[in-house]
Amino acid sequence: MGLLVIGIVFMIIGSIVSGRLKSKFREYSQTRLTQNLTGAEIARLMLADNGVHDVQVISVDGQLTDHYNPMNKTVNLSHEVFNGRNAAAAAVAAHECGHAIQHATAYPMLEFRSAMVPIQNVTSKIMNFIFIAMMFGAFAAKGLFSFDTALIVIIGSYSVFALFAVITLPVEFDASKRALAWIEERGIVNRQEHGMAKDALKWAAMTYVVAALAALASLMYWIMIFMGRRD
Repeated sequence: MGLLVIGIVFMIIGSIVSGRLKSKFREYSQTRLTQNLTGAEIARLMLADNGVHDVQVISVDGQLTDHYNPMNKTVNLSHEVFNGRNAAAAAVAAHECGHAIQHATAYPMLEFRSAMVPIQNVTSKIMNFIFIAMMFGAFAAKGLFSFDTALIVIIGSYSVFALFAVITLPVEFDASKRALAWIEERGIVNRQEHGMAKDALKWAAMTYVVAALAALASLMYWIMIFMGRRD
């Protein structure tokens, strides 16, 4: 029940933050950039200025589906951002290029997060097995493993999830910092447009903050369950 409450609370908070992000994106998409550059043009210019010449900028379907793919070295921009000539598009395009630059310069936090991906994948499979076993009463079958052992595995798994979520924060913040600094120094935006870009990226970052808090809350819940059984 406690885990359900945590899930519902953070789902509501996440929905509010996501709604605010979409609202800000729509608002700032109405203001045309003074420089009249598209998100794609801004992305290619930022990559070139930072000496990154092996990353392709492409357009993908969906809204707010923008991301950098380190596997095939592509900056993937939604159609609104790829073709947009506004502060929101400039912010998102530059932010994703920030990740490409992190990759090119071996930014430590990004390297750490990338190294954790396979660990998190294995952990997810272990968690699925544990929860399925709990659902079907596997712990009633003595000799498999005890409930305390299962709790330890769950705590270990949620520790991995929480660490991954927390490590994601400096990666995202750094990408935004690089983006905002570059678009200002390069004269891509004026003061008003820079403020819009900064606000848009702030709300984008908040989605990751909520995810990290949710992961930490879930971890603390299972730790409290375990400690309660020890008393």
